[in-house]
Amino acid sequence: MTDYNTITLQDSAETTEFYADVISGLNSKPKTLPSKYFYDEQGSMLFDQICDLDEYYITRTESQIMDRYAHDMARTLGEKIALIELGSGSSRKTRLLLEEVAESTVYMPVDISREHLFKSAEQLAFDFPDLSIKPIHADFTQPIKLDNQIEDDYRKVVYFPGSTIGNFEPEQAVQLLSNISNLVDPDGGLLIGYDLIKDLNILEDAYNDSAGVTAAFNKNLLHRINQELDGNFDLDAFEHQAIFNPEEHRIEMHLISLKKQSVNIGESTFHFEKQESICTEYSHKYSMDSFREMALKAGFHEDRCWTDPNQYFAVCNYRL
Repeated sequence: MTDYNTITLQDSAETTEFYADVISGLNSKPKTLPSKYFYDEQGSMLFDQICDLDEYYITRTESQIMDRYAHDMARTLGEKIALIELGSGSSRKTRLLLEEVAESTVYMPVDISREHLFKSAEQLAFDFPDLSIKPIHADFTQPIKLDNQIEDDYRKVVYFPGSTIGNFEPEQAVQLLSNISNLVDPDGGLLIGYDLIKDLNILEDAYNDSAGVTAAFNKNLLHRINQELDGNFDLDAFEHQAIFNPEEHRIEMHLISLKKQSVNIGESTFHFEKQESICTEYSHKYSMDSFREMALKAGFHEDRCWTDPNQYFAVCNYRL
């Protein structure tokens, strides 16, 4: 029942936006690159590998929560829902939820990577032949409108797993949650996963794996710029770094220039000092109280929460 005519939203000139965001980020002080551009086809594949790493507790822990409580979550969500997953990727955790949701559920995965979205939806359609699937190709960091895509008697429930919300600075996270509240309407809801504050070594090891997969994932953003925007980054001249900032309660991921150098992107030139950083991602960690307060600013009220025995991660249901 999959709609293989993937619904494309915000279908503007994607390369133009990518170029503008990269130029803006590299002209800022300190230099930055938006983490949403990690997820081209290669980046999505690398992230799937990260999720299997021993050090990367997030996917493993969240999957344990879903395995244990998905039935309870599905009962909480109810029947006749449009389950809209933001940043669906390979939808691996989603499978545990889809096995439990009501037969009337319509599943709408949203992802910025068209190729990864289609492959995942195709596999889900094979594994769940009775499930209605409508893939949405869109950048969920921008407001999403699904007018005429969902029947009137269906409730919209956004599913936002993986602690992706932590990639946004607090004000941006509140804005994203506000966009979600506008999308789901007053009778809708939000099922969201977020990472909890924990031991420093556990946090830093998760983003500095011994196999170097996270480093490759980080550097792939430079490779993508080279391929798509006529850049000439020397990937060997940059080093992956991830550190925990205790004041901001977040992991900060960087690419460090190993020498004084210049990089061209199209007709633009950027100069780097030795040890100068490009910040590529934040990953905020929360207490349950701090996340509850943030969600409330967007109008969401906590309904139920499920956690693991170590209190590493939380999956919570919110209502307006």
